[in-house]
Amino acid sequence: MKKLLLALTILLLPLAANGAPADVELRPFVRGSWNDILEAHGGQPTIVHFWGVTCGPCRTEMPQWGKLLRERPDLKLVVINADLVPNAPDAVSAMIDETGLAGAENWMFVDGFVERLRYEVDRKWRGEIPRTMLVGRDGSITTIEGSADMKAVRKWLADQTAAAK
Repeated sequence: MKKLLLALTILLLPLAANGAPADVELRPFVRGSWNDILEAHGGQPTIVHFWGVTCGPCRTEMPQWGKLLRERPDLKLVVINADLVPNAPDAVSAMIDETGLAGAENWMFVDGFVERLRYEVDRKWRGEIPRTMLVGRDGSITTIEGSADMKAVRKWLADQTAAAK
């Protein structure tokens, strides 16, 4: 698995370097990436947001995530391009940069069998985006289908912070 990730990263780097903002690290989301993300952020409140370049509501919502990240530099925010339409890495990187999300942990579906990737995340997910998953300190997951209510997200973050004290 690690060899596959390394190979995909090496393949994507030249594409990202040609026209993509230099400060956007775009990780390849492949089979097993969901578990890697959950393990890496275990015990920490983490927001995982799935979006797409061709998704109208995503284009409206992404700057709000950028604003939240600026407000909360401690925020563990994972942003995953999971568009139903395959996107070029430079288009994904450009949107990430434009919306202020270069400082987030950025991923992109790169497996042609996207149904398998979605199944690993949630067996009932059919690809609707935007989709946000709030992963609590205890590993519980709250899923928001469609655009997220940022007031509710801020409350969830405050509750998670209070629970840690």
